[in-house]
Amino acid sequence: MTEHDLADSPRLRVLVIGASGTAGKATTKALLDAGHSVTCFIRPDKNSQDDISSPTISQLPSAATVRYGDVTDVKSLCDDGFCHEQFDVLVSCLASRNGVPADAWAIDYQAHKLALAAAVDAGVKHMVLLSAICVQRPRLVFQRAKLAFEQELISSGLTYSIVRPTAFFKSLSGQVDRVKKGKPFLLFGDGTLTSCKPISDRDLGSYIAQCLTDTKRHNKILPIGGPGNAITPREQGDQLFAMTHQTPRFRKIPIALINTIRMSLEILGRVNQTCADKAEFARIAHYYATESMLVFDTKANHYDADATPSTGQDTLFEYYAQLIDGSSVVERGEHALFKGDDKSQDETQA
Repeated sequence: MTEHDLADSPRLRVLVIGASGTAGKATTKALLDAGHSVTCFIRPDKNSQDDISSPTISQLPSAATVRYGDVTDVKSLCDDGFCHEQFDVLVSCLASRNGVPADAWAIDYQAHKLALAAAVDAGVKHMVLLSAICVQRPRLVFQRAKLAFEQELISSGLTYSIVRPTAFFKSLSGQVDRVKKGKPFLLFGDGTLTSCKPISDRDLGSYIAQCLTDTKRHNKILPIGGPGNAITPREQGDQLFAMTHQTPRFRKIPIALINTIRMSLEILGRVNQTCADKAEFARIAHYYATESMLVFDTKANHYDADATPSTGQDTLFEYYAQLIDGSSVVERGEHALFKGDDKSQDETQA
């Protein structure tokens, strides 16, 4: 955006929830770069709330105002977040951490519903919601929770922009360390069942920030991917081996095995909540092993890469190169499909 564009754009007062995640940090920076006044409402960490060296504060742009409180408590949202002040826009990059039913309904639905109510009281006229492209075909609890809030937002009377991105770079980077160590790349099935158009946090943050002033993105559900063609897991693995100058080696995980694990955990989950939660993880793993993160054409009954809009400039393989040479370090958290260790697998909610 040029200086002329910034001068002509309205300077809006924005509250961001979910700002401490990687997408939230990138969105906060993009909002500030666009000239907006940004307040981030985040949970207190174990360090002093006034300690600018704390991990949460130090990773947020210094120009952002940081406030602390509980996003699941409407009083805290009003008193500690909005502080009974006027705001123009609420931006949410908030998402449940693990997708288990209790967390999904508490965060993806209920916390957002409370934030929406507090936003209306604060005079907010527009909400930008970071959702997920996978809610097109909802088979998981967190997807149904996200959809339930999307409908609350649409019927609220506020202007809305619902952004549904495809897979994040961090979600597809858990096997870089494996390959660098000479281990095989893990595939569900043959690695060609699914594909996505990965998007970086920076490009996603820019897209979200532009939703504030681009009226073509108002009152719209906005599926979005990164630049370039859709990529399968097999292609990701082939490229990683080429970039690390190794002969490709793959280990295939049968889809049937995931289902067997899921069914066993579902039986145990009838009497044990831990097993019930693990059964949901298995359902999540199966979903991402078999469903593409692209726009789904309901008439043709297939995923359509050409119908999936693209934005930005960052590519996944450029990001892989940065991880390989050590110039970047991925913040995977609980959003990596595969982590570096053989024994550790997790889901991505992209």
